[in-house]
Amino acid sequence: MDQLTEKEIEHFLSINKGWKLVDKKWIEKSYRFKEYLDGIAFVQKIARISEEANHHPFISIDYKLIKVRLTSWRAKGLTALDTSLAQQFDQTYEE
Repeated sequence: MDQLTEKEIEHFLSINKGWKLVDKKWIEKSYRFKEYLDGIAFVQKIARISEEANHHPFISIDYKLIKVRLTSWRAKGLTALDTSLAQQFDQTYEE
């Protein structure tokens, strides 16, 4: 899978609220929950989505705050798979 161009990354960031570019190779977002177990349930849901796509994010759990980071190691940067998963995670969070 091909690495995204700077323009493609900028477009993604402009239409997907809360995502930010880190070190020019990661996209990262934090999700806040009212209850700890709601955050844990979210992690389980995005883990299933990631497993189905065979593309796994870095996930950190800080009580009610869940941080997700995505990159594509083989492409040495961001790909459409990263942005697609990011959008699926946002959709899962909204549900």
